[in-house]
Amino acid sequence: MKILIDADAFPNALKEVLLRAVHKRQIPTLFIANKNISIPKVHYISMEVVAQGPDEADHRIAQLCESTDLVITADIPLADRIVTIGAIALDPRGTIYDENNIKHLLAMRNLMEDLRNAGEITGGPGAITPKTVREFADGLNRLLSKLM
Repeated sequence: MKILIDADAFPNALKEVLLRAVHKRQIPTLFIANKNISIPKVHYISMEVVAQGPDEADHRIAQLCESTDLVITADIPLADRIVTIGAIALDPRGTIYDENNIKHLLAMRNLMEDLRNAGEITGGPGAITPKTVREFADGLNRLLSKLM
């Protein structure tokens, strides 16, 4: 098992929670982004910088993902690809994406995108709060206990 992180949009506020869990279990972890980000220098954590482009990191994550892996992403279309592979994805807000919910969440995401494009709604997700951090930590710990 390895953890793949869609690091382009991964909130810094959650990085400490993730790294604590990774260090505790020494899980191979790969941050993937189109720019270099700061990561600890340990043998089981690495960083891969991909070409610039809106979906380059997503394509690389899907390419590397195996059914035993955990992917952390807020990108629902990427999560759908991951679940199709047989793996599980976790949203930075603590939502676990799996075969039971991904199609519904993808349909809802597409509807919301259509409404935003039509000017019916504006804005995006709220700020990361202490509650968000707890929900992410809880989801991460549940998944790691299950997968390991």
